[in-house]
Amino acid sequence: MKYILFIIIFFSFIFYCNAKKQYTTNSEKAIKRYETALKLLKENKIDKGIKKLISATEADERFIEPFLTLADVYHTIDSVKKEIYYYRKGLEIDTGFFKNGFLNLAKAEFSIGLYNDAKNNLEVFLNFNNVREIDQITAFEYMQSCEFAIHAVNNPVPFNPKNIGNNINSENDEYSPSITADGKILTFTVLLPTDKITTNGEQIFQEDFYISKFVDTSWSEAEEMKNINTSGNEGAQTISSDGKIMFFTACNRPDGFGSCDIYYSIKNGTDWSAPKNVGRPVNSGSWESQPSISPDGRTLYFASNRLNGIGKMDIWMTSLSDDGFWEKPVNLGEVINTIEDEAYPFIHSDNKTLYFASKGKTGMGGFDLYYTQRLDTNKWSVPVNLGYPINTFNNEKGLIVNAQGNIAYFSSNRLSETGDDIFQFELYKEARPTPASYVKGHVYDAYTKTGLLAKFQLFELTSSDLIMESVSYKPDGDFLVCLPIYNNYALNVSKPGYLFYSENFSLDTVSEFINPFEIDIPLFPIIEGEKIILKNIFFETNSYQLKNESKTELNKLVEFMNNNQKIIAELSGHTDNIGTEEDNQILSENRAKEVEKYLIQHGVNEKRLSAKGYGESMPIATNNTPEGRSQNRRTEFKILGN
Repeated sequence: MKYILFIIIFFSFIFYCNAKKQYTTNSEKAIKRYETALKLLKENKIDKGIKKLISATEADERFIEPFLTLADVYHTIDSVKKEIYYYRKGLEIDTGFFKNGFLNLAKAEFSIGLYNDAKNNLEVFLNFNNVREIDQITAFEYMQSCEFAIHAVNNPVPFNPKNIGNNINSENDEYSPSITADGKILTFTVLLPTDKITTNGEQIFQEDFYISKFVDTSWSEAEEMKNINTSGNEGAQTISSDGKIMFFTACNRPDGFGSCDIYYSIKNGTDWSAPKNVGRPVNSGSWESQPSISPDGRTLYFASNRLNGIGKMDIWMTSLSDDGFWEKPVNLGEVINTIEDEAYPFIHSDNKTLYFASKGKTGMGGFDLYYTQRLDTNKWSVPVNLGYPINTFNNEKGLIVNAQGNIAYFSSNRLSETGDDIFQFELYKEARPTPASYVKGHVYDAYTKTGLLAKFQLFELTSSDLIMESVSYKPDGDFLVCLPIYNNYALNVSKPGYLFYSENFSLDTVSEFINPFEIDIPLFPIIEGEKIILKNIFFETNSYQLKNESKTELNKLVEFMNNNQKIIAELSGHTDNIGTEEDNQILSENRAKEVEKYLIQHGVNEKRLSAKGYGESMPIATNNTPEGRSQNRRTEFKILGN
């Protein structure tokens, strides 16, 4: 209300200074009504003030001041259509009386999607002389958005949203969807009525979390997440790719650092742990909210108005250090953040495509949805607007995309008669991320069959870059690791006291989403006689020259030997039966020696190693098929003793 009075008093002050009370009317009746209206508005009697302003215009239909003041009042109480009406009425009387009125009118028209009208009024404003530079800059920015919006409306993107179903949506507001990489678990926020009433007699609502599972062809009836929900508000959550950790926002809690903080809960079996504050330096004395966890669980994106940002609300990221602590958050920079608000970040399962909402970029008005891709550690491509009709003059925010990259989920009240509901739609190809498949299963002790907490690392084979890092969870040793397509990967699974496990996935020739992999991984304890196949050691055909793709596995083997200084091991080479037995024996010996040579060159004591070739004498599969022969061509690592 104070803001309203400030605007009105300021507006009247301009007239007083410029015109010295020489109004645009000679009607004493109109002037008296106008000045009475200003007094009423100053006393916060808004409705009476509006009526008196209207009566002033009735006393003289060419009295500009009450028309423009009415427009100003309706602007401050968010009645845009009436604001536009009175600006148009006042400005058409004398186009040169209040130049900035055309800029204000254009802003109002733009805010409800009247893009052509807004563009025309911006052109009028920009043709005036002696306008402030800052207003010119604002007008040019709005002009860019008008031109973008007009083009977008004339060139719509494919968009056919479908309600996700009555098992999730209800008469309450449902929003902030979050989905696991396998598409089996959906969490979301619901705004629920309480039995509490404000002093003004208004219903008090609170936010809680619900969860649904995809069974057969539909979502199950949503259930309350009781271990996490409280009598307060919980909202804006993100669930990890494997469905084991949930980060969310809660405000004004006793253990909080600011108005709103980010919390987390871990799934233990079928239950969720008591939520804990993520703590500093992620949370601060400011507002932190809307977290999104990367598919490897090592980077957390969130929105905050914390100090040293670029705009009002920016998107930040924090990384998990090797010792398990969140590092100091980093602002995503001016490519993404503007002087206005950016919010609702969502990092896709490909670990590089980020979707977010922004008020400060060229767009359709309000919050628009954009996507960008990470080019480097904290370098991002220029964000792209998702286009019309996904974006409109309304606020669009909170979009997520499934791992496959073809289905997007979002909440909207413009498509529903029951407030905010969750919808899904097929995302058009240009806006899709890199599709990601996944490998899932459980890791366990090879002898006791007990589930293990183990470390998972996914490397890009050619570059040896670490792409993803995750862990399995007790009691079952369950794991899920995302696999973005278009690359080849080496998977390494390790746990102290055990031999590591390796696997590879060739996805470089895949053109679209492929079915996920499901594997069970037994880990063998480090005892004499145990051995593993080094599945990510590769040689040139009929040669013992190591391929560059072998470096990831070789370096993990060096690391293993360094971490287990007393181990004595044998490196053995094996071939298929193609070629002569003698040639295969020589080839297998040379390949084993080449691996041994690499380890020695990288610091492993040669006395701890031996290399031996077995040729074609120890097949583990048939030699009658290409697949079988491929398995027989292998390098093994065997514990000889301590």
